[in-house]
Amino acid sequence: MGNSMRENRLGQEKISKLLKMYAIPSIISILVNALYNIVDQVFIGWGVGYLANGATNVVFPITIVFASFALMFGDGSAAYLSLKLGEGNKEDAAKGVGNGVLMSVVISIIFTAFVLLSLPWLLNVFGCTPNLEQYAKDYGYIIAVGLPFSMVGTTINSVIRADGSPKYAMITMLVGAVLNVILDPIFIFGFHMGVKGAALATIISQIISFLLNVLYLRRLKTIQLKNSFRFQFQLARKVSSLGISSFITQISAAVIMGIQNNLLTVYGAHSIYGADIPITVIGCAL
Repeated sequence: MGNSMRENRLGQEKISKLLKMYAIPSIISILVNALYNIVDQVFIGWGVGYLANGATNVVFPITIVFASFALMFGDGSAAYLSLKLGEGNKEDAAKGVGNGVLMSVVISIIFTAFVLLSLPWLLNVFGCTPNLEQYAKDYGYIIAVGLPFSMVGTTINSVIRADGSPKYAMITMLVGAVLNVILDPIFIFGFHMGVKGAALATIISQIISFLLNVLYLRRLKTIQLKNSFRFQFQLARKVSSLGISSFITQISAAVIMGIQNNLLTVYGAHSIYGADIPITVIGCAL
């Protein structure tokens, strides 16, 4: 297969082959991520207790907000890349990807600073109870440090798929998921770090996945990113608009989780179980 065929695979391969090539790795990635979230909660419940499970549920909407912007910039960049490659305009395609990644880096840093400065308030917004608060702080402050790596890594991961390497995109996600499952018991049980250990395992996994994604940018198949990381407002707006549907889908989930937690806090307090157990149960079910 020549260079032209590799670069224009989406335009020349059979639809059936493309579906297998792109759909199967994506499905595997989703399944493994779902599994490792379940295993993560199991380790936290065994090693720390149900209150720690509830605390992670309160922190989770914050990570979803970051994922919303990551997908907006990532899916927007991927769509822009595909459109411009279809037009044969590789230079504009590279600029679009560069702006998408640049926006992800800048926004992730700003948002992380905000989270670190206002975490107690954010936890209250997302329905934290007094019994969950300390666990949520212990978990949340560490998780916040890894959020830029997670956000930028997710953005680049979308670009990798659009560049024609869905298997590599899947592998970077699998490496992070498997590493997290391995590190969880080491930090929670081996080092007796409790919920802090679970958070540390998560951010280490995110950093490794991030590094694998960044390494791919040096060998993109379809474009070269030299001199592409120069912010252009109109271009950035176009890229973001292409990813706005992904943003709305994810941010809606964060809003629903926040409302749900607050309702469980209010009405759970009037039940025989209290507010903590309902929040924990719904968190384990996610």
